[in-house]
Amino acid sequence: QVQLVESGGGLAQPGGSLRLSCGGSGIIFSMYNMGWYRQAPGKQRELVASISPSGSTNYADSVKGRFTISRDNAKNMVYLEMNSLISEDTAIYLCNGGRRGRDYWGQGTQVTVSS
Repeated sequence: QVQLVESGGGLAQPGGSLRLSCGGSGIIFSMYNMGWYRQAPGKQRELVASISPSGSTNYADSVKGRFTISRDNAKNMVYLEMNSLISEDTAIYLCNGGRRGRDYWGQGTQVTVSS
């Protein structure tokens, strides 16, 4: 059974930082493209950042220079370091693993940016 489990969400002040973690099981983690998506109320789910098995990264324009995605294949973990948070970053953040047309999702973790 494939499981992706996110952690690390919470409340942050504008300008603050949070680090999200996602642990995977039931897949050969190192072979999967991993990504972080987010969904805010009333908005479509959007890709925030992705990282390939080799470590190539891709970011949404809105988070470039503020967020960093990384992975540790030995631990089956992917991370999202979020700095300089703004209110528009408020959303549920979901971990995704994809390979050859198969997609797996975590349940998400809430990130709220507010003073």
